[in-house]
Amino acid sequence: MVNVLSRLLLFLISLHCFVACLATNTKNITTDQSALLAFKSLITSDPYDMLSNNWSTSSSVCTWVGVTCDERHNRVHSLILRNMSLRGTVSPNLGNLSFLVILNLSRNSFSGQFPKEIYRLHRLKVISITFNEFVGGIPEALGDLSQLQIVHLGANNFSGFLPQSIGNLRQLKSFDISRNMLFGPIPQTISNMSSLEYLGLHLNYFSGEIPKGILGDLTRLKSLALTDNQLSGKIFSLATLSVYYTGFSIVVYV
Repeated sequence: MVNVLSRLLLFLISLHCFVACLATNTKNITTDQSALLAFKSLITSDPYDMLSNNWSTSSSVCTWVGVTCDERHNRVHSLILRNMSLRGTVSPNLGNLSFLVILNLSRNSFSGQFPKEIYRLHRLKVISITFNEFVGGIPEALGDLSQLQIVHLGANNFSGFLPQSIGNLRQLKSFDISRNMLFGPIPQTISNMSSLEYLGLHLNYFSGEIPKGILGDLTRLKSLALTDNQLSGKIFSLATLSVYYTGFSIVVYV
């Protein structure tokens, strides 16, 4: 009798855990669906009907155009809506996509602030939002995303200082913030980005001297673009380096 009761209790506990896990999983993918529908609701122009004809609750989120899910966790892994001529603002609800690894909204016409909530997605490896109309500054919180490998924020209307915290991005390979309205000095901490291969700072309003360690410490750097700023100093190349004329004294050794 005791054995029967023990087995029944074990079965009930296992059943409870199964139902709880199933409910949690359903809630998670539902959260992702809600976040994406909130994003869709702020799209004011979708000329090719890419989202309006496809993003529907009648189908799985994981089959929506531009969306890829992680099969292991059944969560949204990537959101790639590149070059779709979308117009509108970006919903802060995207910050609820807690398993998001890749975010690519480049070559659209998104405007307004880039939501600060996205900078809490600590699994992000790629942020690409080039050629849009985003405004505002680049927050210190960017440096908290330690998994980032690609950050492309170029060709927008970002302004203000580049935060010191970018030096925390030690896995970053490509960093493009060109064609914005950023100003002030280039942070010395940029020399901590030891995995960096491409650095695009051109067409901004950066001033002061180039950080001394920008090449001496960035030993993997292959391409550096600094054109059209207000910088001073000298550049010494320690790798195969592409250097664009900046209006200041340049020394290059290949």
